[in-house]
Amino acid sequence: MTHSHDHDHDHDHDDQKHPHEHADAAWKHNGVCVIAGNQLDSNTAQTPGMDRRAAINFARVGAQKLWAGTVTIHADAKTGAHHHGHLESVIYVIRGRARMRWGEHLEFTAEAGPGDFIYVPPYVPHQEINASATEVLECVLCRSDGEAVAVNLDIEAVEKPATVLWIDPTHPHGGV
Repeated sequence: MTHSHDHDHDHDHDDQKHPHEHADAAWKHNGVCVIAGNQLDSNTAQTPGMDRRAAINFARVGAQKLWAGTVTIHADAKTGAHHHGHLESVIYVIRGRARMRWGEHLEFTAEAGPGDFIYVPPYVPHQEINASATEVLECVLCRSDGEAVAVNLDIEAVEKPATVLWIDPTHPHGGV
């Protein structure tokens, strides 16, 4: 069956825009973002004793539900006590040895080394300590919101915090 029509238009469809071209342009400018390691932003919430640098946050990439960056603590140094409000935090140790203290009087402690992850629940008072007297502690940090929250606290710490072994179904006998 052949159809004929009498209206005047060009039948060359090669120059018509691809139906996804508009979406492709949106993805090009609003898709994946790569933040170079030497372009991290130190203009973020800070706690004495550490250097936080933002890679991913609302201001830089429009992140709505997470914040990611790095934290560096000099050899034999410790941070002030703080918490991160309603945010959950994950710390991944790249280099060095992290000693975490937490609790109302920072009475609990655990350590983590390269390749270890640390989870900090919302509102938990804590302190990061570089357990090495000679090596810098370098970590990657992720939080559950696009904005940085750091509430610095004035806590009188106990002298000898209680060590807490990491116990979960995979490590039923504990581990540090």
